Amino acid sequence: MLVFGHVGAVPAAAADRRMPTDDEFNAWMRAVAEAADRPAFAALFRHFAPRIKGFLMRGGADEALAEELTQEAMVVLWRRASRFDPARAQVSTWLYTIARNLRIDHHRRQAGGASQAPEDWDPERQPADAHLTPHELLHAAERERGVQRALAALPPEQAQVLRLSFFDEHPHGRIAKDLGIPLGTVKSRIRLAVAQLRRTLERTQA
Repeated sequence: MLVFGHVGAVPAAAADRRMPTDDEFNAWMRAVAEAADRPAFAALFRHFAPRIKGFLMRGGADEALAEELTQEAMVVLWRRASRFDPARAQVSTWLYTIARNLRIDHHRRQAGGASQAPEDWDPERQPADAHLTPHELLHAAERERGVQRALAALPPEQAQVLRLSFFDEHPHGRIAKDLGIPLGTVKSRIRLAVAQLRRTLERTQA
């Protein structure tokens, strides 16, 4: 069983240390994947955990949530290291993508949406993110925060059908049946919600 300490911030002295190379990161990942090497994992944790926590906090998470999600991300690294492919992404990009997806899952659970348990979570379920840099992931996170705020401003009945349709990927007919409303009402609420979201996001991005 892995036991983590407090992630904390990057120590001032760390800025003076040599940055590990991609080859070193990849070697540590192989050691974790092939031999459950704890010193290699500790080296990855020391380097990445404070940076992931900072990334999550810049994306809007409070310190406690950022700490929790960082720990979860490092657990995923430990359990799924064998699935990391250095030909597809750098270790940093892979980890930032894991952290970002865990944050999305957290918000979906808070909103009552369906979500997988962390131990069943697959970090490769959004492979389109694999090429993004940490800066690009942060920009994407900021856009998502804008979407969340815009969703919160919708009338409840519109937000409900929009989440069921776009986030949970339920077909319109199932939504109508589950909510006990006509199919036409489902479609009109989605249309109104999308139009309102577009107007809100255009104002915030202007």
